[in-house]
Amino acid sequence: MDNKNEFKPYIPANKIVPEFTVTSVLIGIILAVVFGAANAYLGLLVGMTVSASIPAAVISMGIIRIILRRDSILENNLVQTIGSAGESLAAGAIFTLPALFLWAKEGKMAYPSILTIFLIALFGGILGVCFMVPLRQALIVEEHGTLPFPEGTACAEVLLAGEEGGSKAGAVFSGLGIAAFYKLVADGLKLFPSEIGYAFKGYAGSQIGIQVLPSLAGVGFICGPKISSYMLAGGALSWFVLMPAIALFGADATIYPGTETISAILADPEQGPGGLWTNYIKYIGAGAVAAGGVISLIKTFPLIVRTFKQAMSSMGKKHQNKNVLRTQQDLPMSVLLILIAAIVILIWLIPTFPVNPIGSLIIVIFGFFFASVSSRMVGLIGSSNNPVSGMAIATIIIATVLLKVTGTDGTTGMIGAIAIGGVICIIAAIAGDTSQDLKTGFIVGATPKKQQIGEMIGVVVSAAAIGGVLYLLNEAWGYGTDQIPAAQATMMKMLVEGIMDANLPWALILIGVCIAIVVEILQVPVMPFAVGMYLPFSLSAGIMAGGAVRWIVERVKGSDEEKKERADRGVLFTSGLIAGEGIMGILLAVLAVAGVDGKIQLPFALPQIGSLIIFVVLLFGLFKLCMKKNK
Repeated sequence: MDNKNEFKPYIPANKIVPEFTVTSVLIGIILAVVFGAANAYLGLLVGMTVSASIPAAVISMGIIRIILRRDSILENNLVQTIGSAGESLAAGAIFTLPALFLWAKEGKMAYPSILTIFLIALFGGILGVCFMVPLRQALIVEEHGTLPFPEGTACAEVLLAGEEGGSKAGAVFSGLGIAAFYKLVADGLKLFPSEIGYAFKGYAGSQIGIQVLPSLAGVGFICGPKISSYMLAGGALSWFVLMPAIALFGADATIYPGTETISAILADPEQGPGGLWTNYIKYIGAGAVAAGGVISLIKTFPLIVRTFKQAMSSMGKKHQNKNVLRTQQDLPMSVLLILIAAIVILIWLIPTFPVNPIGSLIIVIFGFFFASVSSRMVGLIGSSNNPVSGMAIATIIIATVLLKVTGTDGTTGMIGAIAIGGVICIIAAIAGDTSQDLKTGFIVGATPKKQQIGEMIGVVVSAAAIGGVLYLLNEAWGYGTDQIPAAQATMMKMLVEGIMDANLPWALILIGVCIAIVVEILQVPVMPFAVGMYLPFSLSAGIMAGGAVRWIVERVKGSDEEKKERADRGVLFTSGLIAGEGIMGILLAVLAVAGVDGKIQLPFALPQIGSLIIFVVLLFGLFKLCMKKNK
């Protein structure tokens, strides 16, 4: 409690400055849709998303301070609060909901309606905000100085350094423009291939390659060399150990779930080594990812129990009174309880969720449990390391088993399991994002109640947009393809139908589980390694390229302050790369659906070496920008 009394926010509680304005809400809504769509594309492509808080804050400073000539740090803070909600909701949605499209493609069900997707996203998002509000006092205020909240604190630092907003916004916008043009030339005009590869003839089953895309370099730079190398190591194990072993020992055998002999798969030019990944490695990877999620939950179980107890006790406290300071005002508990009760009733009544009133209540209890866990986890280790997919895996397995045991099986049960998992996944993602945003607001002196309303606005807008984005990407390329692998959703689909139909290739899954356990024993972070195992090697290689640039930048001599400035500049630029490619990816999807994408292609294309040279030039440009000295 001493920390709370000593801490003085940047804007004092007794000072009133513009915050919840038409300008901040409109810019926030636009950024929520843009970053939500861009992160949906990125997550479906590489299996992970990145925080949008800092780029949203920088862009808002560029617009509000430079263009509109307004000067309110709290307006900028509200913009990033609303804008980052789009990225978090997209992250929760893409890990689960594309499974419904995959089943529809197989003819097992009709395609989900936009309304169904909207309701799943809306319920999860609103519950995520509602569950975080009573935790704010305990996690943000009373533990200030104990829980670092890395992204929230970093975002506050960016806002406090507002006089640099112009140059910082320039880094984001330049990255955005470069990546959009790069993506248009590579995947729109087809001037050069965005993926290059080579299958080794003398080492059957193996294939090396790299996807030369700006977003991958951006993800690698932001995640850093360690996480990137773990992903690359997982990919190397799959593509240079497991697949050659399958090719060597399988030879002329037909191994379930494959329907052809191993040699026939390798001889097929349409499949090749990639056919081994499709038929076998993705199940091994799914086992490793599932085990990684469970291991992360087991390791944090004492923390989970402690947080849950704290959350329950804070629920009983009354922090609201008439004389409360502006910087301590939360949404009233009565409003939160009404919203939660309404969603419980709606989940029970809407056919998408095949549950009785008790089941609906259980969903909400599970949601509050994972929201409390997520809020504390991001406070300790940051949003990027928040095991949202692990929580979703645990929820989906439990939900599928319970639905099957209670007689809700078949297609109805599978849809229900994904819908329930989708709600929980979005709750965890939004609760984590809300806690980071409230930490930023606590430092700069924002009004929590206005931030909480802003978060809900971001949720509603993003929920309305995410269905259209999912449909657009599915119509353009289809989930489970090279363009949109949808790794987590494909894995969730396999788990649900495997449990329902009792036909999972358990031997392959258990191999993945055992690999994850060995990796954990070796004290290597399981989740990035397992995701690397699951994804095509070319994706991990592209991410590693960005991580390598970060490694070089951090090792060039200079003071700690200089090194921090280099990394910050690179993070802003690569955030722009990710957003720019995501936006252009959405535009190319529109062209593909309209059937005009083939008409804009050039009659010639550069060879693979051309792709590699262009990518190296991009990486060198990123390095030079990081090393550029401030004037």
